[in-house]
Amino acid sequence: MAEGTFATAINCMDGRTQEPVINWMKQQYGVDYVDQINEAGPNKALLEGDKTMIDSIKKKLTISNDGHGSKALAIIGHHDCAGNPIDKREKVEQIKQSVALVRSWGYDMDIVGLYVNDQWQVEHVTS
Repeated sequence: MAEGTFATAINCMDGRTQEPVINWMKQQYGVDYVDQINEAGPNKALLEGDKTMIDSIKKKLTISNDGHGSKALAIIGHHDCAGNPIDKREKVEQIKQSVALVRSWGYDMDIVGLYVNDQWQVEHVTS
């Protein structure tokens, strides 16, 4: 097991979302590190991705959970996403659906949905 405490984020590859999410996760969960699983438009990837993409996400999540003992997972959507250019209302709905999907995978983690707004601040969408 890795030293330190971990949480995990399924986040967009967009660099603008990384720091706000890492900082929020560290503060919210009191962890030392936040493992990143990055995809362009992560909610769309989770809900509409092919089997290869979903299996890749699951494999990385398993490594974070089993190898690092990650105790929490955040699934992120954000403003101005080039990989999933839809409005906030639709994005928030996708975040909620993504959280439900990943919960069905059976990981023993606290799973939350987050939205990074147009000020690059994290909004808690769902617990």
